Amino acid sequence: MTKERLQLGALGEELAYRKIKRLGYRPILRNYRCPLGEVDLIAKDGDTLVFIEIKTRKGKTVSYAKEAVNKRKRRQVSKVALSYMKSKKCCDMKARFDVVAVCLGRGEPEIEVIKNAFDLTY
Repeated sequence: MTKERLQLGALGEELAYRKIKRLGYRPILRNYRCPLGEVDLIAKDGDTLVFIEIKTRKGKTVSYAKEAVNKRKRRQVSKVALSYMKSKKCCDMKARFDVVAVCLGRGEPEIEVIKNAFDLTY
């Protein structure tokens, strides 16, 4: 991955992090990695554990960023979420998957939080 793409992703993740904090989420962990893959952000929203996938695009619409969370990505995030919940012994908690779409390069950053963006897929 190029340095520019890494910087774009890092900026998008920071903007998404700030946005979810303003919405009242309580961040737990950023960039959780396990042998099955990675989840960009894990947070709590009330009593619900939320696994958040962040997609950042430059010069495109927010819709374009949302579409980047395809079936393969949903399956991978689901597996990582199950692994996290098992390792933390919190399988009995309510959980959901959110997507934060960030669009840069067209004036002010456009950030959209999609709650319950997809169901558990594996």
